[in-house]
Amino acid sequence: MDAVILSRIQFGLTAGFHFIFPPLTLGLTLVIVIIEAFHFKNNSELYKKISNFMIKILGLVFVMGVATGIVLEFSFGTNWSNYSRMVGDIFGAPLAAEGVFAFFMESVFLGILVFGRNRVSRGVFLLSAVLVFFASHLSGLWIIIANSWMQTPAGFAIEGGRAVLKDFFAAAFNDSTLIRYLHTVMGGWITGSLFTAGIGSWYLLKNRDLDSSRPLLTTALWIFVAIAILQFGSGHGHSVQVAKTQPAKMAAFEALWQGQNGAPMSVIGIPDPAQKKTNLEIAVPKLLSIAIYFDPGARVQGLDDFKEEELPPVVLSYLTYHGMIGLGSLFALLAVISAVLLISKRIFETRWFLWVLTVAVPLPFIANELGWMAAEFGRQPWAVYKVLKTAEAASVVVPAWQILLSIIAFSAIYCLLFAVFLKILFSIIRKGPDNITIGYVGE
Repeated sequence: MDAVILSRIQFGLTAGFHFIFPPLTLGLTLVIVIIEAFHFKNNSELYKKISNFMIKILGLVFVMGVATGIVLEFSFGTNWSNYSRMVGDIFGAPLAAEGVFAFFMESVFLGILVFGRNRVSRGVFLLSAVLVFFASHLSGLWIIIANSWMQTPAGFAIEGGRAVLKDFFAAAFNDSTLIRYLHTVMGGWITGSLFTAGIGSWYLLKNRDLDSSRPLLTTALWIFVAIAILQFGSGHGHSVQVAKTQPAKMAAFEALWQGQNGAPMSVIGIPDPAQKKTNLEIAVPKLLSIAIYFDPGARVQGLDDFKEEELPPVVLSYLTYHGMIGLGSLFALLAVISAVLLISKRIFETRWFLWVLTVAVPLPFIANELGWMAAEFGRQPWAVYKVLKTAEAASVVVPAWQILLSIIAFSAIYCLLFAVFLKILFSIIRKGPDNITIGYVGE
């Protein structure tokens, strides 16, 4: 196989596996801050017990995120050396800042959460929870800055065949940074809140840990209700940004074969690039023009407006994008049902919905992966949009067989890591909040 294709597969594997954990970290830190605030306000042993339980899970997730994220740092220098050589001075800065300004803060204060419950005051402990929340979100911001620069590069000039930074703030806060960050963070909050709600639902279905599972479920569900609905706003804003700054990507997302005034929005279908049509398509007339420009007659660029060699893979872009939207719509429906049951105080007795919440736990993870895949597929064939093509970014000295071997090795290691992660996670959940203690090391 081609070395570039294998490098893409390898990076997709490592990045995709790593991306299981950061969104969950964002959501869990939010849940923990809220629960710890309840404990601080009321000095409640119940909320203290629930907080300890969630911190135990967060510690496990954080370790997995660190272990899987390190590989990505090295891959830029091994498999993507031409990329590093050309844009490393810009791309490397936010990655370094993430380590210096965010990762160490998160590690230190997470250490206080895990080991310092009985060594610091309630106020200091709450402050530590807030700082872990802040640091994890700051870490996400630096990563989004780096990736957004690849999507909508700004604040640089090409000198001597290298991208040279000219304006830090223009590069960091380019056209896509803030809306992509908001959309990603909300995705993490949905992931963490539904994950927590699923745990609480499982306890209720098993009729155990009832004193802990009820506040755990209600806290997580109110977060989920608010964010799942607001995510539609951030998703729409992100789509508008993509349509205006990466129009070829939006054309691929919608399989819009011809640019047109009053463009329809595709709801579902099967794109056929060979025939340049979408089979079995259901589309809403003029809705894409309205969504992007608030004008039913506005023109939206189609795939025919761009050079063939600069088009993204339409089928992959379309399916991942619509899969993400479909799951987001499902989350909004679950949020509405949750709100009705919470307000009517029937959530604890509605067993069918508790089962739905339990089995729905994996869905936000899938939505996160689909969203990331859509963003990356849609940017192709560019590693840095309109600056550096992916085929030109790969290392030229790494043979295909070595990349293939690393893919096999990574796959085996990741399967083992994930199995260990699930075993430990399920062990923590089976023990339940009543049997989880933190902060007793060395006592």
